[in-house]
Amino acid sequence: MTRRGVLQGILAAGLAAALPARAQKALPADMKAVEALQQGWRDLLAPGVAVPAPTEALNLSNDEWRKRLDKMQFYVLRDEGTEAAGTSPLNGETRIGIFACAGCGLPLFTSAMKYESHTGWPSFFTTIPGAFATKTDYKLILPRTEYHCVRCGGHHGHVFDDGPRPTGKRWCNNGVALRFLPKDAKA
Repeated sequence: MTRRGVLQGILAAGLAAALPARAQKALPADMKAVEALQQGWRDLLAPGVAVPAPTEALNLSNDEWRKRLDKMQFYVLRDEGTEAAGTSPLNGETRIGIFACAGCGLPLFTSAMKYESHTGWPSFFTTIPGAFATKTDYKLILPRTEYHCVRCGGHHGHVFDDGPRPTGKRWCNNGVALRFLPKDAKA
């Protein structure tokens, strides 16, 4: 990680601690509502859109990944980099749909799981179950929980304990690691 990336991470962590998580829409009041969101994600796919299952592993060589991803996507997904805060057009995405892995297409989050964290990265209070594997990251000295796509191993971001109720989680995701699939898209 570059010095700039480290500084951006420290700044984002400070912003997240200083600013309360504010939702751009009403968030679920309890965990039963969150569980319903987690189970009903398939209803948000446009008719005819097929998505892979988490069990369909995607293992490619670095050369194959370079052909599939642009330079920034490769840096984030394969080299565990971080995009600059506030640069993703997905920060302002408000349509109904699914946020999928830009590397392999696995559904990760729904639009109903997204909220405005004021950190500069797309943030979610929960995930589609089984979408991620986690590990502890010590790149900024203090331990953080890093998460990766369970299908292709692509790095997406870090999960923090400063999110909104009822989960209290903030899944802080690099926008370039995501692809948005709107529900109203034509197949």
